[in-house]
Amino acid sequence: MKSPDALLEDADLAARLRLAVTRLARRLRQQAEGEVTPSQLSALSSVDRLGPVTLGDLAAVERVQPPSMTRIVAGLEEAGLVVRKIDERDRRVARVETTVAGQRFLERSRGRKTAYLAARVRTLSAEDRAVLARAAILLEQLLEGEE
Repeated sequence: MKSPDALLEDADLAARLRLAVTRLARRLRQQAEGEVTPSQLSALSSVDRLGPVTLGDLAAVERVQPPSMTRIVAGLEEAGLVVRKIDERDRRVARVETTVAGQRFLERSRGRKTAYLAARVRTLSAEDRAVLARAAILLEQLLEGEE
């Protein structure tokens, strides 16, 4: 069993990690193009990753209510980043797909974020970059099975 001091240290580390990850996520969001909201960008990324997906499934993945997802997708459609297509097997179902413009938008957005972060990482020593490489692996392990 861990000592109370060790538990406090774990909680302190968790709090520092939470704050750092939140601030980093905010900075990366700021690198995105202003054409879409963070919710739209997240949904667009999910559509691109999942392929043709129903609004209900997309809402579940994004953890929002279906009416909210309908509004999000409508904005993405209006911007030409996704298209809804009727399911050929069940005409009552529509699936959302990323358009070529949507894929290009995601590539630009991801490229800008990666370039921003790469520029920041380049300011660190080789030793600190090695520590970050190990931390990235550990963060990935923490998230395994979460999605």
